[in-house]
Amino acid sequence: MNVLLLSRLQFAAATLFHFLFVPLTLGLSILIAIMETKYVTTGDEDYKRMARFWGKLFLINFAIGIVTGITLEFQFGTNWSRYSKYVGDVFGSLLAIEASVAFFLESTFVAVWAFGWNRLSRKAHAATIWIVAIASNVSATWILIANAWMQNPVGYVIRNGRAELTDFFAVVTQKFAVLEVVHTASACYIISGFLVMGISAFHILRKQNTELFVKSFRIAVVFALIFSIVEVIQGHVHGTEVAEKQPTKLAAMEAHWETSAAAPIHLLAVPDEKNERNSLEFARIPGALSIIAFHSPDAIVKGLKDFPKDERPPVALTFISFRLMVGLGFLFVLLTVVGWLKRSKLDSSPVFLRIALYSIPLPFIAGQAGWVVAEVGRQPWIVYGLMRTGDAVSPIASSQVMVSLIALTVLYTLLGVANIYLLFTHARKGPVDATADTHKREE
Repeated sequence: MNVLLLSRLQFAAATLFHFLFVPLTLGLSILIAIMETKYVTTGDEDYKRMARFWGKLFLINFAIGIVTGITLEFQFGTNWSRYSKYVGDVFGSLLAIEASVAFFLESTFVAVWAFGWNRLSRKAHAATIWIVAIASNVSATWILIANAWMQNPVGYVIRNGRAELTDFFAVVTQKFAVLEVVHTASACYIISGFLVMGISAFHILRKQNTELFVKSFRIAVVFALIFSIVEVIQGHVHGTEVAEKQPTKLAAMEAHWETSAAAPIHLLAVPDEKNERNSLEFARIPGALSIIAFHSPDAIVKGLKDFPKDERPPVALTFISFRLMVGLGFLFVLLTVVGWLKRSKLDSSPVFLRIALYSIPLPFIAGQAGWVVAEVGRQPWIVYGLMRTGDAVSPIASSQVMVSLIALTVLYTLLGVANIYLLFTHARKGPVDATADTHKREE
């Protein structure tokens, strides 16, 4: 394997593994903040125990997320040095803001929150977790803005053989960036909501701390329901932006080969890239692609055959990942609606509780599929229309990347096993006793 393929595999592995932890950091921090706020406003000890229980899961996840995030950013210097040299003036400024402002704020206050239960007043302690939640989401926002610039570069000029930033405001406010932030954040909140729902369902089924976990489930199901609906609506809006800015990605997402008006959608198909067609097509909906992409049944949608072969992304992987993401997205709406309707009778809904428990992995799968669509569908460009991935890789030997790929695979496997073990052990154990500790100061 050449250095380009190995570097892509390494970055893909690091990114997908890191994104197992990011969603829980973003979503759980908000849910814990809501729980602790309810403790402050009601004085109900269940909410304090709840916040502490989910807080331990959050801290385990946060620690491993930091490790995987650091190794990911190092690759811009080791594996993608030509990319960093060419667009570092734009891309680097966004990551610098994320690291120097949001990340340090988040890291500082997460420590204050973790060790401040018996040292701060209720209100002050609750304020620290809100700061953590806000800072972690702001941190993610800057990273997503950087990725959105790779998807749709704006606010730059090519000067001295590299991309130089000319309009910072255009970069951070462009529509593609706003849509990507909302889309990804909503996915993270769905993942966190389903995790809380599933673990709560486990304890309700076992009749352990039932009252506490019923309350926990109700908070999570409302949270997940809101963002499941947001995701479906926003996903459609995001799709129209992709149609305009990345037409090759749209064509790959739908395995659409022939340029046509009233372009159809096939709910299922088997793309045949070699022969530039779909060998099998199921459930054809005439005109649906034109309507979804351009809001007109007669709109012309450009097919893959009208793009040079060397500018087409891998079709089958993009198509399948997109179908998986969309299908699961609609399933989340259904499950959260049912959960909201059953929120007052969870004790008598064992079948649904089991479904909620076994559904924990599904939002993670949808999130991974979404990133495959975003990144694989952008190929062969590392910065769409500006820099090809093949031109961005570092001039190093394949053997060097192979060694680091193997090392990272081993490291991530160990971290993954440790994370799953710690999360499973703590989740199964349940919350500490209500009398374990109390705030020393109430004001």
